[in-house]
Amino acid sequence: MKRILLLCVHVVFYMLLPFYGMSQQKRITGKVNSAEDNAPIPGVSVLVRGTTLGTKTDANGLFSIEVPMDTQQLEFSMIGYEKLSVTISGNVLDVTLSPDNTALDEVVVTALGIERKKNELAYAAQQVSGEEIVQARNNNFVSGLSGKVAGLYVNSNSTIGGSTNVVVRGFKSFTGNNQALFVIDGVPISNANINTSGQQSGGTGYDYGNAAADINPDDILSVNVLKGAAATALYGSRAANGVIMITTKKGKKNSLNVQVNTGLTVGKIDKSTYLTYQKEYGAGYTGEGSMWTADIDGDGVLDWVTSFTSDASMGTKFDPNKLVYQWNAFDPNSPYFGQATPWVAAQNDPTSFF
Repeated sequence: MKRILLLCVHVVFYMLLPFYGMSQQKRITGKVNSAEDNAPIPGVSVLVRGTTLGTKTDANGLFSIEVPMDTQQLEFSMIGYEKLSVTISGNVLDVTLSPDNTALDEVVVTALGIERKKNELAYAAQQVSGEEIVQARNNNFVSGLSGKVAGLYVNSNSTIGGSTNVVVRGFKSFTGNNQALFVIDGVPISNANINTSGQQSGGTGYDYGNAAADINPDDILSVNVLKGAAATALYGSRAANGVIMITTKKGKKNSLNVQVNTGLTVGKIDKSTYLTYQKEYGAGYTGEGSMWTADIDGDGVLDWVTSFTSDASMGTKFDPNKLVYQWNAFDPNSPYFGQATPWVAAQNDPTSFF
């Protein structure tokens, strides 16, 4: 009989043991706000210090967690904010997190603006801060990436406003476009080469520049170069050549921080090594037959008119005694409008412009 009674006591003890353990827990609730604007912060990790027990704040910054009775501290952490340990003094905790100014060096902005820690990435990504880009003050901010990112080939044009070719990890097409895709705050833009076909193939033509050159480098917070296929998959085939991810600076509530920057680019030419321009023949390709004739003044006599469509200087030989209707004769704002002028070389050439 005693054995049966003892057995019953043991059974009852083990049945009540879980309920006893549950009674040794307490529920902590609270809210996490930002120190900048007192706004709630969603997605904050709330962890019992020294354990793996934790939860996250909801969209309103609220959290609720069951912790052991002997829990002393909770840890609050969030990308972009300083980690904070708070001692439990009751069942309700209101926590304020301060921004972490060094977080940018540890976080990489990937596709669609998703933030990830560098050691969590499964693909290659490299970041350049906005301060590094504006140090050299290039006409095109893309040129400022040259030499700062491994595997990034930047071919800059020496002309003002000229295009810059950006290739990530080598050329992938002999005839197609090898330009990387530019994404500004999640919005893709094309940096394709829109120059004339002759200029693209190394011949003559016009260089219209790239769309990326319109970006103000002073507005850039950071640039992340995404090289792996896994990083660019969300942008489809356009990102097959890699992605230049640009994050711009954002304004802050109740914060007035005005900066004024100015830049000046100065260039010069060595006239002793510059091209020598001949001043013996005018516009045209066919010598004396380059000009065309027409009765411009209506006197019944054919007048000489220069060849406006020719960009070569192999035309009619200059002769000050020969009166020719030139471009300024057809410009109503010109003092020579409607007048034939002596056929002589222009007073200035590109060396005068520079």
